[in-house]
Amino acid sequence: MDNNRNLFLTIALSVGILSLWQIFYVNPRIEDQRQAEIAQQAANPQTTPSSTAAGDIPAGSATSNAASNGDIPQAASDSAANGIADRASVLASSERVPIDTDLLKGSINLKGARFDDLSLKNYHVTVDKSSPIVDVLTPAGADRAYIAEFGYAGFDGAPGPSTTWTATSGATLTSSSPVTLTYEAPNGLTFNRTIEIDDQYLFTITDAVENTGAEAVSIQNYGRTTRYFKPDTAPIFILHEGMVGVTGEKGLLETTFSEMEDDGSITPDKSTDGWLGITDKYWATALIPGGGGAQTPFQPRYSYFTQGTPRYQSDYLTDAISIEAGATTMVKAQLFAGAKKTSIIDAYEDSQGIRQFELMIDWGWFHFITKPLFTYIMNPLYELIGNFGIAILLTTVIVKAVFFPLASKSYKSMARMKVMQPKMAEIKEKYGDDREKMQKAMMELYKKEKINPVAGCWPMLVQIPVFFALYKVIYITIEMRHAPFFGWIQDLSAPDPSSIWELFGLIPWGAADVLPPFVLLGVWPILMGITMFVQMQMNPAPPDPTQQMIFRWMPIVFTFMLSTFPAGLVIYWAWNNTLSIIQQGYIMKKNGAEIALMDNVKAMFGKGSSKPS
Repeated sequence: MDNNRNLFLTIALSVGILSLWQIFYVNPRIEDQRQAEIAQQAANPQTTPSSTAAGDIPAGSATSNAASNGDIPQAASDSAANGIADRASVLASSERVPIDTDLLKGSINLKGARFDDLSLKNYHVTVDKSSPIVDVLTPAGADRAYIAEFGYAGFDGAPGPSTTWTATSGATLTSSSPVTLTYEAPNGLTFNRTIEIDDQYLFTITDAVENTGAEAVSIQNYGRTTRYFKPDTAPIFILHEGMVGVTGEKGLLETTFSEMEDDGSITPDKSTDGWLGITDKYWATALIPGGGGAQTPFQPRYSYFTQGTPRYQSDYLTDAISIEAGATTMVKAQLFAGAKKTSIIDAYEDSQGIRQFELMIDWGWFHFITKPLFTYIMNPLYELIGNFGIAILLTTVIVKAVFFPLASKSYKSMARMKVMQPKMAEIKEKYGDDREKMQKAMMELYKKEKINPVAGCWPMLVQIPVFFALYKVIYITIEMRHAPFFGWIQDLSAPDPSSIWELFGLIPWGAADVLPPFVLLGVWPILMGITMFVQMQMNPAPPDPTQQMIFRWMPIVFTFMLSTFPAGLVIYWAWNNTLSIIQQGYIMKKNGAEIALMDNVKAMFGKGSSKPS
């Protein structure tokens, strides 16, 4: 039985560590992030990211590291952009082409043909639909500037950050009406840029470059996305935010903002396809050189610049393109800027041929569980029913059905232990305080009756990978953001807002402003704790006092731990426990085993003694 004790002590220690880590590390950062987003938008209703300089030598890098992309030009104002001016004032100070689609609104800055004003019509800062909509891109000079830009290098007068393009008067970019920008370089090159936007978040930029001069000209196309800020909260291991891309033979590269500050510059091998950009939890920008599936050789780079205002940048520079006199060359690129909705990202990977574009969403190490769980089960159920909470409940039923054979085997073993309880009591009475002989006799009984004494742990252990996969899905997927359930649960990605200290909303005195988050027990965490307690007490009482203590305290620990988890996860856990109770009760009755729930409860409160196994 020493092995059993060690097993349960290990489980208890793990639960304790997870609880402390969740309460004192993860949850404060989740709450800080939420409050920072609200405060940011309240202070500046149209807040977004900014522009960047690309020709700087990144911090922590040698000149040789940046040389591959060192010819990417920059605007003199970019290195000083620090969010001094009001966003609306910055937008009003430049000529722009409006963007207006079903999902997006914003404008293109004619200076640099820069994407620096983009907002998402269908996403709000808070669950309140009257709150400001979310901004993705913001012009240089405004708070939290964030821009994307495409241009050329390789000759004097090449169109870059400071180039002023011309557009047809009254032009507006919509899903059905592209816009054309024009620039004539002093060396005889004429650039006619056609910008298209689909009905989602993908811009296509196609340049017709005509050489009207008498000699061939060599040019290089570049793209960059730059931001002057990083998330307001410390990074959390379950989520990647920072530089991201899939290029070259090595494929996926993920570097956090903090790691980027240490590295200064990362220059992967050259590539002929792929994408690169910057990602947040729910939003991202991504550059696709040449368009999806293109075979355009380019040098990707990820940088952190310290000259002027610190800023983060993903950029690329193509190999030289030669344009003969009198010839016209087509140069294409694409830009994704918007919400990381799974169906949209997957559709772009398939329809546009963008290599591994699905990895923009951080499905994690258990990608093979996490994404199928969402893509093939939970999301289709939501589309059928229209409620993610119910989709979670039905997903749980499906998962339980898949693991039913294993769970049944475990419960049958527990039922057998209950049947063997009288024999176990005889062994304990026979050997008294001789613990070693008692344990040896117990093990012989287990072997003879083909009983696994730790079989009751397997149902919980089996569901742990699914638990973490579901945790990941609820935390990272934008589909779960602000998704309501019923009643007071209006956001499955946030903790249960009800509190026992306010009688679950009957006496709202502001407990959340005074008490630490983990003691603000809501209805669903309490229900989860009750169901977990019932499930564990249905089993025969373990003979070891330490094991009994763990079984009694574990539901309490989990109740407080999950009180700060997303409500969707707590609902899953409570519902899963309920199904397990029903399944376990049925199997124990079928095998002639008495359910030990009432005996264990009486023993716990000193009103009887549970029969030791």
